[in-house]
Amino acid sequence: MTTESLAERAPAQTTAYRLAAMLLGVGTLHFVAPKPFDDIIPAELPFSARFYTYASGVAEIVIGALLLPRGTRRPAAAAAAALFIGVYPGNLNMVRLWWDKPLPMRILALARLPLQFPMITAAIKVYRSS
Repeated sequence: MTTESLAERAPAQTTAYRLAAMLLGVGTLHFVAPKPFDDIIPAELPFSARFYTYASGVAEIVIGALLLPRGTRRPAAAAAAALFIGVYPGNLNMVRLWWDKPLPMRILALARLPLQFPMITAAIKVYRSS
């Protein structure tokens, strides 16, 4: 391995650690404070909202943990990108549900939509460099 490849790998490793920390933290919140997550689950889905809250929390914790070791980082990064795409309907549903709320809440809901794309991009970056 050359010094250059180590230098190229370092930013992706830092990104992997950041994604892991975010996923581990948010995944834990799904269990500590599930109600806000329940509230954005589309009612049209089968099963209870809490089922999806816990399932996505487990997925986030597992993927976050798998992003840490280099040996599982590539498949974990692919799973992270898929997860970020998969939960996007919940963010859209949040906009729909909060559209009649006060303006700051609507702005918050709308602001979440484009924030998903840098997370997807970061996961793809980690995937490609792992």
